[in-house]
Amino acid sequence: MSALARYFKAKGNFVAGYDRTSTELTRMLEDENIEVNYEDDITIIPETILNNQENTLIVYTPAVPKDHKQFEFLKKKNFEVVKRAELLGMVTDQKYCLAVAGTHGKTTTTAILGHLLKETGAKVTAFLGGISEDIQSNLIMQGDKVVVVEADEFDRSFLKLSPNLAAITSMDADHLDIYGDKSELEKSFREFAAKVPEDGKLFVKNGLPVNGSSVGINDNSDFSAQNIRIEEGSYVFDLKTPSETIKNLKFNLPGNHNLLNAITALAMAIEYGTSIHDLTRALYSFKGVKRRFSYKIKKDHLVLIDDYAHHPTEISAVHQAVREMYPNKKVLAVFQPHLFSRTRDFAEDFASSLSDFDKVFLLDIYPARELPIEGISSAWLLDKISNTNKALIQKKNLSEMIKTEEAEVVVMMGAGDIGEEVEKVKKALLHEA
Repeated sequence: MSALARYFKAKGNFVAGYDRTSTELTRMLEDENIEVNYEDDITIIPETILNNQENTLIVYTPAVPKDHKQFEFLKKKNFEVVKRAELLGMVTDQKYCLAVAGTHGKTTTTAILGHLLKETGAKVTAFLGGISEDIQSNLIMQGDKVVVVEADEFDRSFLKLSPNLAAITSMDADHLDIYGDKSELEKSFREFAAKVPEDGKLFVKNGLPVNGSSVGINDNSDFSAQNIRIEEGSYVFDLKTPSETIKNLKFNLPGNHNLLNAITALAMAIEYGTSIHDLTRALYSFKGVKRRFSYKIKKDHLVLIDDYAHHPTEISAVHQAVREMYPNKKVLAVFQPHLFSRTRDFAEDFASSLSDFDKVFLLDIYPARELPIEGISSAWLLDKISNTNKALIQKKNLSEMIKTEEAEVVVMMGAGDIGEEVEKVKKALLHEA
């Protein structure tokens, strides 16, 4: 949503919006002269909007509650209203579109792909689902010959897109509050795959139940990372393609999941027509995405990592990456469950993935768009974690409790407002507060 706001601001439009809470991202938007309000009050809707109804478009996401006063007021006044997904479809329509879908990995893959095209001189606009560390933004505007977009499966949003090249990074069960069961989710992904035209191409993680060019690690995929090793904290690998093997590519993000994201982005960039030689340099310069295994502290005896992981598969991927990078160190996992329904639907899997860490701190469930579900709480989830080194922590006590642990590696995970707590923890660990 914020990438679209930036896009239309850059096009010379007046842009204003609502968010429930002030965050680092909303403050960045305000610094870019985009008006943001945090009160659901119709009296503070900007006059520029109210006085220009015929030239105003109201854009919303499924996160907006049904009883939102400003939203209901604007609808009743017959303002033109579209979903974010519809607007993204309108913006990318009639342009050569590269779309990345998947229950996990799509944000990082999209960011890598956007970076690869930008760094190799393509006239690209990219809408990212996270903040790229390279540009400190989620929008790349370097022309409009090609558009890169994250294709969101929530609420079947990605079916509004018309991709020329597409990728599906994963299809694990998620958003069951929307889909009901995994079969419906997979059906939606197959519908997305069918939107790729005959002269286009679909890339899929090896093993997914969708036909396309396969992507994998140390396997027989069409595009596969081979001869993988770690040198000075970075992956070095060979990329096997259908036509050749590219030697000694370097990539700086840890974890097999991130390596797979990089292979997917490389495959799409190669299919688009980018020079292999240029891609080698561009890949090595990619710095990552905020809140995707982001190092906040990186010292010999103290590491603090911030990650958006909010699904058991993502937590397991973070664990694999941490153990690979820090095989002999004590790791404390701090997790804020996201949504009551997701916590209920995947409780056993959450418990299993979290139990692999040396110690676990759980925060209360972040409700997002949901009301509480009776019997579903972080205390309930904590009971299911087999690791006895565990505790339920309140946010107000979090920094002090983490300090007393003296863990060598601290990983903070979740899609709620835990990201706002990371800086407080960082300051506490560095004795700045």
